[in-house]
Amino acid sequence: MENNEQELTERLEAATTLLEKTLRWLDEKAIAVNALSGEVERISATVDQTRRETELADKLAAVERELAEVKAAAPQNVLNPLRRTMPAATAEMLAKHGIGDAPVDVRTLDAALSGLSLEQRIAVKTQLLRSGAIA
Repeated sequence: MENNEQELTERLEAATTLLEKTLRWLDEKAIAVNALSGEVERISATVDQTRRETELADKLAAVERELAEVKAAAPQNVLNPLRRTMPAATAEMLAKHGIGDAPVDVRTLDAALSGLSLEQRIAVKTQLLRSGAIA
């Protein structure tokens, strides 16, 4: 019986040692998990502008100033600044009289429009003004 007790004691000591090792391992894992799952404080970073970025920013500012100047200098009483074409009927009528896509000579235009009524001549000239063909 004493042999049995000694064997049982050894087994209990081995189990106790194994349990202690397991508890230490679990404690280490718990500490590692707590360290990983802890709150993250605010992270902030600054970015240094390189010389190229500074040059590009300066160029952009210069172009924006130039655009503002051009917009301020543009005439405000333009009839329709988006329209840059003339109707097909007007282009055909002018082509019949030898007037092409180039800027229109006023004398040639008046000769081409002589067969039209006053209102029609005004309408054609207005269309040409809108398209930028005459100034």
